[in-house]
Amino acid sequence: MATPEDVKKLAELARIAVPDTELDAFTKEFDGVLAYIGRLEELSLAHAAPAAGALRNVLREDAAPHEPGRYTEALAAQFPKRAGDALSVQQIISYD
Repeated sequence: MATPEDVKKLAELARIAVPDTELDAFTKEFDGVLAYIGRLEELSLAHAAPAAGALRNVLREDAAPHEPGRYTEALAAQFPKRAGDALSVQQIISYD
């Protein structure tokens, strides 16, 4: 069962003002909400179907996905201007 102090703390966390004159009413409403949510504990989910898109680990092993440099030439061949394997661009920032 909630107490007026619980309601004050909840109101403080939610950053709302609850006048002392309404604490009893909010305490009763809070108890009602908790009782309603408590009904979820009565559910039997033993035979429920698993949720669609159940979580699973999608991370790969921590290793190189392919040998280094495998795609470097294919990518660098598409650069408009290049200096070796690097993209060459016009300088837009000067350090004067």
